[in-house]
Amino acid sequence: MCYLQAARGTAITSVGDARPIERRRWRLVVAVVAVAGLTTDLVTKIIAVTQLEPLIPIRLLGGLLTLRLIRNPGAAFSQGQRFTYVFAIAGIAVLCFVIIKLVPRIGHTAWAVAIGLLCAGVAGNLTDRLFRPPGVLRGHVIDFLELPYWPIFNVADMCITAAAIMIMYLSVVKGIAITGERHARSGRRDRGDDGDHDRSTIARG
Repeated sequence: MCYLQAARGTAITSVGDARPIERRRWRLVVAVVAVAGLTTDLVTKIIAVTQLEPLIPIRLLGGLLTLRLIRNPGAAFSQGQRFTYVFAIAGIAVLCFVIIKLVPRIGHTAWAVAIGLLCAGVAGNLTDRLFRPPGVLRGHVIDFLELPYWPIFNVADMCITAAAIMIMYLSVVKGIAITGERHARSGRRDRGDDGDHDRSTIARG
């Protein structure tokens, strides 16, 4: 009996200790994806600024993709050009909310990738608004990728779009919350059911 209790106690402690390890791994995924996305965005913008002429677009893939350099003071479709500082402040607020409120709750690898992409995209455009001319909070965002019938965008915009698609897919299609638990309509709760199953298996052992 004592042996069984000791074995159960050890096993349960091991299962419990695994959660902090997994959380650290998910946070590492967020950091790696965010840094990789932000670095790619910054490097491609530097190349675009140094190699492209605003009035000389470069058409690739038979016109499917055009490299056209613009400096965008507003949002998509160049809307809100007089409120650049508002977009900068909003970007700071969103980034702080994601890092402080969402990242600690992540309990799924795909969610970690999505949040990492979101951080990369927001930080990429925010960097432009903070450090590019004409000044802090008023900097113009570098856009240089153009598709037919679509506004000119950059890598940061791609990261934000990919994050939005992943978040919609995970939450609506797959029914997986950011914590890793499945919604009630899926018929089970991943964490709770798995934990009960582990404990019952240990008890039977």
